[in-house]
Amino acid sequence: MEVNLYVGNLSHTTSADDLRTLFAQAGTVVGATVITDLDTGISKGFGYVKMASRVDAHKAINLFNAYPLRERPLTVDLAVPHEERSNRLRLFWARRTAR
Repeated sequence: MEVNLYVGNLSHTTSADDLRTLFAQAGTVVGATVITDLDTGISKGFGYVKMASRVDAHKAINLFNAYPLRERPLTVDLAVPHEERSNRLRLFWARRTAR
């Protein structure tokens, strides 16, 4: 089962190929992407890596969370699906405005 990982605190010069090369040390990488600004094309400082299995994904988290890449410690964790993230934000704002 493929697993998506969130990778944060990327330098603006880190590419998807850089992520693929690094994360391949933990197992099979199915895909990697760095999120960029639509207008400028500059990295927003985060991306996603899709690993082939849960075992590979957990190995990658253990190896690369806080790993220094281009002098910046990476943040690596399981990616939260968009729908779940949206629900969390709705709940957060509902609680905040109820005060």
